[in-house]
Amino acid sequence: MLKLSRADYDALRQHGEQTYPHECCGILLGHVNEDGTRAVISTARCGNTRTDSAHNRYNIDPRELVRIQREGRERGEDIIGFYHSHPDHPAQWSKTDLAEAHWFGCSYVITSVEKGKAVLTNSFELTGSDEPDKRLVDETIEIEPR
Repeated sequence: MLKLSRADYDALRQHGEQTYPHECCGILLGHVNEDGTRAVISTARCGNTRTDSAHNRYNIDPRELVRIQREGRERGEDIIGFYHSHPDHPAQWSKTDLAEAHWFGCSYVITSVEKGKAVLTNSFELTGSDEPDKRLVDETIEIEPR
């Protein structure tokens, strides 16, 4: 399960609307509870560095990723997931999403943005022990009240 505040949920959906018709991307920071629930404490917007097909692919600059990870750790937060949008496509992971997912035990949140408006947001956990074994499985999103 992924828990996040209403403000963080709304912010990642708005990010998708603002970058439409290109994919947005960002990082979820927080901690993993004893029961395995990932609790988001903060989100970090990232720039999509894809120039060839930003409408259906995203990439986070590794330097930006390391900076965000370092800043999060200074606050006592870890990277617990990532988010991106699917402009005019379902909020379902693609073969490319699976191939490019490498952070086991993290959440991968996808928001479908249709004609510039966020419609549906889903989350998937990357499970498995190595690349040939990895899978993205449906994950419940719990939005905490304001």
